[in-house]
Amino acid sequence: MLIQIFFSLFLLFALSRVILQVKSAKISPGGFLFWSALFIFALVGVIEPKLTSYIANFLGIGRGADVVLYTSIALLFYLIFRLSIALEETRREITKLVRKITLDDKSQVKSSRSRG
Repeated sequence: MLIQIFFSLFLLFALSRVILQVKSAKISPGGFLFWSALFIFALVGVIEPKLTSYIANFLGIGRGADVVLYTSIALLFYLIFRLSIALEETRREITKLVRKITLDDKSQVKSSRSRG
């Protein structure tokens, strides 16, 4: 089917981007494993859709597409959760840096006034 070819090419492209990111040290080895596994599992599901139906029947879910949808939603929620934690940590680090810079600037101004 045309859609299988399209999705397969897209997933192979995405996998190539993951490989390039790990080679340039932009993602961690753990991130590489996560994203590689995700894209490889998706590729297997696209190439062999009966596998998702088998998993659905095993889990008591009606269709293979439903398994993919439920899994995708759960994964997206988890990734959004992780992203919000990372953003909050970044915000706190920026706040600490701004405070430190401000205090350093004040102490420099104070010491230059006492000299002058």
